[in-house]
Amino acid sequence: MKKVYANATEALDGLLRDGMLIAAGGFGLCGIPELLLQAIKDSGAKDLTFASNNAGVDDFGIGILLQTKQVKKMISSYVGENAEFMRQYLSGELELEFNPQGTLAERMRAGGAGIPGFYTKTGVGTVIADGKEHKEFNGETYILEEGIFADLSIIKAWKADDTGNLVFRKTARNFNVPAATCGKICIAEVEEIVPRGELDPDCIHLPGIYVHRIIQGEHEKRIEQRTTRKREEA
Repeated sequence: MKKVYANATEALDGLLRDGMLIAAGGFGLCGIPELLLQAIKDSGAKDLTFASNNAGVDDFGIGILLQTKQVKKMISSYVGENAEFMRQYLSGELELEFNPQGTLAERMRAGGAGIPGFYTKTGVGTVIADGKEHKEFNGETYILEEGIFADLSIIKAWKADDTGNLVFRKTARNFNVPAATCGKICIAEVEEIVPRGELDPDCIHLPGIYVHRIIQGEHEKRIEQRTTRKREEA
């Protein structure tokens, strides 16, 4: 089975349609599938729902799809640094389903494990719990959260072999693993594809069984918030 594709456009061929649910890895600008997001923008697919911790910044990450009004709904934890995300939400142009970060990660993981729902204490007594089933366990109240079952997962990894085994680079692992598992089809963009057998089996973070298509490319690796101080004089 062919898994390695020449570029993001080729890897997405035949998979995109209007109104689909896409799970995207990344946290801020760390470990985001930037090449695949650009290809989705270029495809013109619209009315998309993204399950992602946030939407990047205005001109990078999912932010580029907000600019072109291709996103109908975000399932996210953080509006953050994206002014257009905030503007569209406050003006009613964009649907937003807020999720605590741990809940969002678990919803993706649950979907990947075939679990349709789970109970959590996170959000009890807040607007997060509005409209959700409440249940008591051992005298404590929990709310029911549903697993996320995405039509497509797009993720970013550091290294891959041609079977799709993946290694992530430090904190860039973030949401990428649970996002990868919850999609019917998972596409990974990586910095390097190595020969089969070169990856140490004990160091593989995501087995290739979850990954259907792979591309290799160059990545910008922006810094979301650059914090510096003046150099002290000798």
